[in-house]
Amino acid sequence: MRYPYVLYHQDVQPAAIVANLKGDPYMVDLSYKNPVLERIDVRDQRRFQRILEKEMKPRHSWGLAGYLERRDSLLRGYPQMVTENRVFHLGLDIIVPEATPLHAPLRATIIRTGYEPEEGNYGAFALLKHSLSGCEAFFSFYGHLERKRLPSPDTRFEAGEVFAFTGDFDDNGCWYYHTHLQIITERGLKEGYLSKGYCAAQDLPEIDDLCPSPLPLFKR
Repeated sequence: MRYPYVLYHQDVQPAAIVANLKGDPYMVDLSYKNPVLERIDVRDQRRFQRILEKEMKPRHSWGLAGYLERRDSLLRGYPQMVTENRVFHLGLDIIVPEATPLHAPLRATIIRTGYEPEEGNYGAFALLKHSLSGCEAFFSFYGHLERKRLPSPDTRFEAGEVFAFTGDFDDNGCWYYHTHLQIITERGLKEGYLSKGYCAAQDLPEIDDLCPSPLPLFKR
């Protein structure tokens, strides 16, 4: 059985990646359709964080930004994406304060952790492998984490255990506070999607076999 269908098996009970989320999420529009992104310096993420907090308070304590959202405007200052026209977001951005604990959604083994120091990249990250009975193994990836508390490779976690924390600007690639949740299949890992949080339009027809939607895994 493939992801995400294994999640509907009666013996599989995914845990919340972020515990005790209250109220409705603030839905952040980071698409090319948002005119605000054309008027601001998108590389000034500290300012963007202040704008975001002002818009969220006092009604929302957390937010989301979408999977497969087309983000031409947001990415215009980052040549690593622009040169390859990779503008479709392959993750779900879970918007929570810095140092928020992240919980393993399923039984997992840490396959890889690391740190990308360049602005606009993941900063600190972790890759978890999920091998469930009767299911093809798949991976959940988390970017923009706190560097000092990354888990060690080969560490095992049960569903619901804390494995990492969201990072601040110095740890997370200088992005607004959030974690990037991305699902990667075995094929996707072989084809280099560990290092790709965005894809180009020509990749979309096959993206379900490479980086399917993370939404079924995200519980609250």
